[in-house]
Amino acid sequence: MKSSVSVLLIILFLNFSFSQTVNLSNFASGFSGAVEIVNVGDDRLFVVEQAGVIKILNSDGSANSTPFLDISSIVGSGGERGLLGLAFAPDYTISGRFYVYYTDDSSTDTPNTVISRYTVSGDPDIANATGTVLLTFQQPFSNHNGGKIAFGQDGFLYIASGDGGSGGDPGDRAQDTTTLLGKLLRIDVSGTTYSIPSTNPFATSANGSNDPRPEIYAIGLRNPWKFSFDKTNGDLWIADVGQNAFEEINKVDDSGNPGDNYGWRCYEGSSIFSTSGSCPLSGGFASTIAPVSEYAHVGSSCSGSITGGYVYRGTLYTNFIGKYFFAEFCKQTIGVITEASPDNWTLAFQTPNVTSNWTTLGEDQDGELYITNGSTIYKIEDASLSVEDNSKLSFKLFPNPAGDKVLIDLGNTQNKANSISIFNIFGQLIETRHNFTENTISIPLINYKSGVYFVEVTLSENSKAVKKLLVN
Repeated sequence: MKSSVSVLLIILFLNFSFSQTVNLSNFASGFSGAVEIVNVGDDRLFVVEQAGVIKILNSDGSANSTPFLDISSIVGSGGERGLLGLAFAPDYTISGRFYVYYTDDSSTDTPNTVISRYTVSGDPDIANATGTVLLTFQQPFSNHNGGKIAFGQDGFLYIASGDGGSGGDPGDRAQDTTTLLGKLLRIDVSGTTYSIPSTNPFATSANGSNDPRPEIYAIGLRNPWKFSFDKTNGDLWIADVGQNAFEEINKVDDSGNPGDNYGWRCYEGSSIFSTSGSCPLSGGFASTIAPVSEYAHVGSSCSGSITGGYVYRGTLYTNFIGKYFFAEFCKQTIGVITEASPDNWTLAFQTPNVTSNWTTLGEDQDGELYITNGSTIYKIEDASLSVEDNSKLSFKLFPNPAGDKVLIDLGNTQNKANSISIFNIFGQLIETRHNFTENTISIPLINYKSGVYFVEVTLSENSKAVKKLLVN
């Protein structure tokens, strides 16, 4: 099994400065127990409330009075239980299908985790009330339910399950392939029920009581509180809540390899937790997926609990591009992971202008990021940039997509334009130009690789505008 990253950065839980200033702007309020924010490819956001309600949040910050879906009558909510995940099918505009992850109300002590399919009604803002249960498995304890679901670029549904709860994984479930707990699952939901992708590591299992479960894609997770796929390249990021010492962030190219082992309970982060039970006998830690970053708990009580997020792929804040944003529930901070050089990641924390216990982050169709404390939703902004008054600055790119060159038409802002900068999708500066004598600037692209870039034009008063450039 491959080891993902050779360089680890272990950082004590302190506030570190970095070049961007994270600002949170109030976008919407009035929610109750929001634990997930999802987009469906249009200008709406779907806000998942833990009690079992999904609400639609519009682009102007207003929420529809009628919920998109209300299944609170069948959801067992409280603590770490409830309606926890939502994912729209890749063909949602055609099939109208979407999927939810919740714990049911069948038992106070050992509820079932349920993955169900629902469909939208004739009204795009209202779902049909009746769903189809696809997959269930029992939770032996009330905590560590995981709950995130999302579609990968392969079209399959990925499901993050916790290790079953209590503390220290007493059943060694995360390393036990006969149970779905402590795993990243992957299923094909394109049919009437669900099927097993042929490349799952145990796809051909007989699926008896002592056989590996064919739904398993990766093992060794404790309580993954959010994972996401980079919308540009499909890379998988997993934030796994630690036991008592370390919180960790894992990242693999694409969705990783079938059978990847993220290490728990053998390792908490990169440190040994318990080598008894079903730990890898060959290779030890080197045979697991090493975190790209981890940080230590400091203090007692609520000393660390990670809330996973997203790689920024928006266009408003070029300083943010390619950086992974997440939150710290206990310390009420926002973390940013930057790839300083290939496989060399740096971690910085910042206390934003608003502090709270952050429950989830979200991403809109344009790649802009949001964060919530359960009741209020904020937009994540770079306070060091002035991007609000783009009426002063309008420029054109053509052709776009471009081949061996691109023309940048500055229009009537030529005399005010201070610089033109081009960044790659990782936020790395490729080139900057100054001193413009013509309205139209020609930039050769012969040495540019095919892909997505961002062109940023800055005026003398520091207002900026950004546009996306595709290079063939």
